[in-house]
Amino acid sequence: MLLSHDVEGSGPPILLLHSGVADRRMWDDLVPALSHAFTVVRPDFRGFGDSPMSPGEYADADDLAALLDRLGIVDAAVVGSSFGGRVALELATLHPGRVSSLVLLCAAYRGVEPTADVQEFGAEEDRLLEAGDVEGATELNVRTFLGPDASEATRERLVGMQRRAFEVQLAADEQDPPPAPRRIEVDPTALAVPTVVVSGARDLDLFKEIAAVLAREIPGAESVELEWAGHLPSLERPDAVLALLLDVLRDDPTVHQP
Repeated sequence: MLLSHDVEGSGPPILLLHSGVADRRMWDDLVPALSHAFTVVRPDFRGFGDSPMSPGEYADADDLAALLDRLGIVDAAVVGSSFGGRVALELATLHPGRVSSLVLLCAAYRGVEPTADVQEFGAEEDRLLEAGDVEGATELNVRTFLGPDASEATRERLVGMQRRAFEVQLAADEQDPPPAPRRIEVDPTALAVPTVVVSGARDLDLFKEIAAVLAREIPGAESVELEWAGHLPSLERPDAVLALLLDVLRDDPTVHQP
């Protein structure tokens, strides 16, 4: 299937991959400025926004490669937030020729054991969903993952995106067979593209540990910690993340610090 997506601007292509509590609308505040210098591609993964979920096995990285094929894009700089960061790593693993560089914003990664705070979150989310309390699970996700610098309007936008994801995914679980995402094993030491690993000082412990591992194991990776950021810095301080991305994507030789 072809992922729902937007393409804006002109210039070198960049691929913006959303987090697991959002959809492609999470990049709304950054796209106008980025599209002045780049061709900005932002898809909805299966089960998010306007992309449905089909029965059977699939891999998000394969969906992205198919989208790039359809758009005639050979390779792109890939910016991934949280779950989108994990998919960016999977794309660089399965289709290394499609990724010219990586910017990982508080990325997810399966190679680190869940920490106590994430286990506690997961147990509470499961409890709420099993009780049919989708609104409670939505609020839990927004409260957990969106840092204190986000505006109230941003919180309301994220509630809408997370609610939509639950609606699509819970309905898809009733299919026979249900959707089956294929597990992709990522070896960070085998990645061979310029990489910037961004972490938030106010994020959950798991993602700070993941950032440390990725920065250490990806050859030549640069590490940037945002002392003000929670888990979704591009929603918390869009202007600061825009400045960071422009520095990185334009290959500015100065230190990448917003």
